[in-house]
Amino acid sequence: MYCIDLYNEDYNKIKSLEYLPVGLGADTFKNEWLRDNTGENISKKNSSYGELTFHYWLWKNKLNEINDNEWIGFCAYRRFWAQHSNSKKIENKKDFLNFLPNEWKEDSVILGQEIHMDGWTTMKLLKHGFKSIIKNPKLLIKKNRNLKFHFDSFHGYGKLDKAIELLDESDKKDFKKFMENKNSYNRGNMFICKSKKIIKSYYKSIFPWLARCEKIFNDDVNSSNDYGEKRIYAFLAERYMSYWFNKYSKVITWPIIFYNLNQNDID
Repeated sequence: MYCIDLYNEDYNKIKSLEYLPVGLGADTFKNEWLRDNTGENISKKNSSYGELTFHYWLWKNKLNEINDNEWIGFCAYRRFWAQHSNSKKIENKKDFLNFLPNEWKEDSVILGQEIHMDGWTTMKLLKHGFKSIIKNPKLLIKKNRNLKFHFDSFHGYGKLDKAIELLDESDKKDFKKFMENKNSYNRGNMFICKSKKIIKSYYKSIFPWLARCEKIFNDDVNSSNDYGEKRIYAFLAERYMSYWFNKYSKVITWPIIFYNLNQNDID
């Protein structure tokens, strides 16, 4: 289990969970940390790619060294997998995932529970989704608020359509349908999987696509002060991860729980 963190002082907490500490961002990390800025890497893109810069590093530098029968998972210092399927909160160490649940199957991919996009107030709708609503007034009705509407509202109107056009033909139509027909996606840019073949296939799909997106979005990304637009590649990846694994693998959903490791001790 790779645990992605921004703070050097969290190292011992992560190790106490028997996870692998991964340091990203501007903090000064001790040598014991795994980093995304060695070997073949895209570490300089971290401000817009987020945790994806470590996924790229893993793909290019480490993935082939991992045994085929090992589970590979990812969490972050504020988002953790729960040990049990009915967990609602983390209170102590036994609530963090540390052994394989009986419900998991070896040929499955584990994704987090879904985030739904339909809980907006009228004011928030008008503030962020005005362009979409003018074009399609039916979006005022709760049941019509899909993932595309949410993305257009918070990450740049029309950019999703441009990004989809850059996808490989095998995924272009299906991802477009996913974004237009779904109002939820699996949270966190986090997954757990036992198949290196599946993980490699995912990386081979998403990273070339995001590189193509950079060619048309980078001017806006570099000039924007808006968080939703500046990290567009990480937000695209969240939706695409949910779509891709549900299309190409057997998915089991599992609780991801907020717990800020930097602000809390582990009992």
